[in-house]
Amino acid sequence: MSSRSAIQDLADRAGILSHYRDQRGRQIATSNTSRVALLEALGFAAASERAAKQSLQQLDAQDRLRLIEPVEVLRFPDPRIQTLRVQLPDAVKSAARDYRISLTAEGEDALVTEGRLQLLREGFAQVEIPRRLGLGYHSLEITVAGPGGSRCAEQMRIVCPRSCTSVATVLGSERGFGLWTNLYTLRSDSNYGVGDLTDLNKLASWATELGAAFVGVNPLHSLWNRGQDISPYSPISRLFRNEIYLDVTAVPEFKQCRAAQELVASDSFTAELRQLRSRSQVDYQRAAELKRQVLQLLHRQFMEQHLLHGTRRAGEFQGYIQSAGSALTLYATFRALDDHLVSHERMLGGWPNWPSPLRDPHSTAVKQFQREHAWEIDYHRYLQFELDRQVGLVAENVTPKMPIGIYADLALGVHPNGCDTWAFKDHFVSGVHIGAPPDDFAPSGQDWGLPPIAPMRLRENRYHYWIQVIRSCLRGAGALRIDHVMGLFRQFWIPKELSGSRGAYIRFPAHELLGILALESTRHRAVVVGEDLGTVPPGLQVQLSRWGILSSRVLYFERDRRGRFRPLNRYSDRALVTANTHDQAPLAGYWSGRDLKLRQQVGAYADDYLSREAVEQRDSERRALIRRLHQGGFITGTGQPLDPTKLSAAVYAFLAQTPAPLLGVSLDDLAGEVDPVNLPGIAMNRFPNWSRRMSVSLEELFRGAATKLILDGVAARAIRSG
Repeated sequence: MSSRSAIQDLADRAGILSHYRDQRGRQIATSNTSRVALLEALGFAAASERAAKQSLQQLDAQDRLRLIEPVEVLRFPDPRIQTLRVQLPDAVKSAARDYRISLTAEGEDALVTEGRLQLLREGFAQVEIPRRLGLGYHSLEITVAGPGGSRCAEQMRIVCPRSCTSVATVLGSERGFGLWTNLYTLRSDSNYGVGDLTDLNKLASWATELGAAFVGVNPLHSLWNRGQDISPYSPISRLFRNEIYLDVTAVPEFKQCRAAQELVASDSFTAELRQLRSRSQVDYQRAAELKRQVLQLLHRQFMEQHLLHGTRRAGEFQGYIQSAGSALTLYATFRALDDHLVSHERMLGGWPNWPSPLRDPHSTAVKQFQREHAWEIDYHRYLQFELDRQVGLVAENVTPKMPIGIYADLALGVHPNGCDTWAFKDHFVSGVHIGAPPDDFAPSGQDWGLPPIAPMRLRENRYHYWIQVIRSCLRGAGALRIDHVMGLFRQFWIPKELSGSRGAYIRFPAHELLGILALESTRHRAVVVGEDLGTVPPGLQVQLSRWGILSSRVLYFERDRRGRFRPLNRYSDRALVTANTHDQAPLAGYWSGRDLKLRQQVGAYADDYLSREAVEQRDSERRALIRRLHQGGFITGTGQPLDPTKLSAAVYAFLAQTPAPLLGVSLDDLAGEVDPVNLPGIAMNRFPNWSRRMSVSLEELFRGAATKLILDGVAARAIRSG
């Protein structure tokens, strides 16, 4: 007799894992309290055994009524691509009945065929697909006739390649390097105290001269740019970009708009610009406000000069609106609503604080707002149109010489009160946050404050949102980093009322998510890198390899159990290797222990013992790194004092000789930066995460002696064009 409870069975059906192994290999069981809380958040009644049994019965009833799966993802070639498995309703299981299929293969007209179902064992039938299907998104509808009437069902049939675009496809047999940076940190003679797309264009042009294969940036997703809502990894939307990255003087309308030119040239405006450019931290809110003053004038100029006269640029704008679809309208509406409610009602905090009728994007009140505020909504469409153009210009600039180009970054989730949770409300789970289980770094676990997507709902909606997210990130990009790629396999969910240690892992439909990723990667000829650091599920590396996704390898973590840094030949030959990431200190700061001092200042350590232990551990790491670099002939001595520039040069010369096909060189390391841009697990009221600017301008960096010394060590990886 089984000892399993109905709550456990329901949790299994919902994808809640019964246990996981932590970083030390210990098996951690999911508590019943966590199961019930997560099941309730997912919409299942599970407060008692009786309620759980009823929920299971409802799921069984829904499954019996399902003719076909809402989605089928198949890797080409596969004989199952041409067959459709149909589950027959009870009314027609006893005999063969008629069927009718309407198939719309991607890029083709609909094809309708009819036939007679042949009953297979166990109440299933198999139907031949009436057209040969290649890679792409294909939709079909089947109608089955029975004694009690007809039943209909639809399916999105996705045929994907066996893997993502490989590095070999774009680089051949070469190993390449690239520069990576946090775009907002860039300092230049022309930006508004925050790096912009013209800065990125300058950086990309310089990188092509160096023979770089790519230029990597942080997620460019849309943010509020106010208060603490500035993390690129907690955006209000992953479908659209942050207007703070626009170079307002590069907008075509700027040359014709006298009002904008006069504003930018005014004494008060230039004084504020000087102040913003001199700051050591990005003032997101003020920079965004200054840009908004100019952009609103440029939007009016665009309306009067182009839209009213149907010019070519107006046609490009209309084409962009059409390709972006309804998601753009919802996004622009959300931003216009937020602008209006913040300025008139001081309603900060996003849509949960809005009047009830406005919380539904399809309500009568929202439709009325759209009619009455068409100008404001169009303004936000215009910003996204121009962002798309400026990103496209960077891509066009580097395409002839840089084989990969822009290396984009995809955040794991979105802000709980932002646009995506408003526009796609049925996808997201409330009362739960994504996070990480307890480990040595965070003994109580980590709550990232990100609302998760319900896997079942995502699938029932045929992955429409996921497809849009991937396509948005790949517009103009030749590579994509998937932050916390484990989230495509499983996610650690923490119920709102419980601590981080009481969370549980939820299983995700990895095969289908990765199939879509592979299809979009192939269509955009884009390499994919998975950030696979932290608590990694068993078999993850094998799965990433099968799908052609590169791993992420970071020098700081490439050590064996005895703390020794790995030799060159122990690095993966299917990875992007870097010295650090946005979550670690630059090399100069790592060497000096600056990040440890900052963590001590903000009270990150529970007591002095833990602080001293961290310092001792870092000292041990320094000695181990020196030994590895010396053994490889990258430095001549083994003494601890080492100039940060010489350290960086030795580290990158070492990494350049690993078998990893891609090497990422941090601009922070070229500039000798000491402070990190982020202290993980530390709230922004204790440390100004995501705000630190570079200490030198791009212009100074390009001609710096330290830059040349460090890049000389990676010159062997330079791409020789022509």
